[in-house]
Amino acid sequence: MAITAGIPTAVFTMLSRKHAGTRMGLRCTKDLLCALTLLEAAGTLALMLYALLWEAGNLVDLPDKRIGFYNFCLWNDTAGELQCLEYEHLQVMGVSLAGMVLGRVCVYACLVFSMFYPIFAAHAKCTEEGEGWKVILIVLIIKMIMLSGGLGTFLLQTSQWIHPSDFTGGFLALLGAQALLLLQILTTIMYLNWEKHTHPCQSPFTEEALPIEI
Repeated sequence: MAITAGIPTAVFTMLSRKHAGTRMGLRCTKDLLCALTLLEAAGTLALMLYALLWEAGNLVDLPDKRIGFYNFCLWNDTAGELQCLEYEHLQVMGVSLAGMVLGRVCVYACLVFSMFYPIFAAHAKCTEEGEGWKVILIVLIIKMIMLSGGLGTFLLQTSQWIHPSDFTGGFLALLGAQALLLLQILTTIMYLNWEKHTHPCQSPFTEEALPIEI
């Protein structure tokens, strides 16, 4: 029996099995991170759909007050009902029309991104394309900036008429979406760091690299 480089066959077998087990463990970790980020993306989309479509963008929806991206209604004591104000009235009250429109555009643009994001994420994250994760990280950061910036701009214009206890389900859903976006960013960063430290450390002991002649 001739053994390449004088190394016993048992050593090659042990190293090959160990390498196979390592690759399986790495694959499981990658699949887990992929599934986690897709679940986070689905949760973000569901919360944004609830807040911006089901709740019609209303951050405050009370019997005596309704304030949102498309509504600004205050209680009228004389009429005994909610009175929805037009943009001309809001400008007289000191509300910036440009600020409200900017906030609305940013938040709803984030919703559009979120609707197409899971498709791109499923392709990029569940393949071997490491560059796809970097692109996804950039997209997530942009979405986070758009959502938080749009919501903050809108609240800055309407804070005079909103108390912290007034917020209802739409606002809470947007806060939840922001939290999930942050989790997605952290998960993506964790994957990129994991890939950076594990990819260069692949074992060279494979059947192709170490042929055995008997």
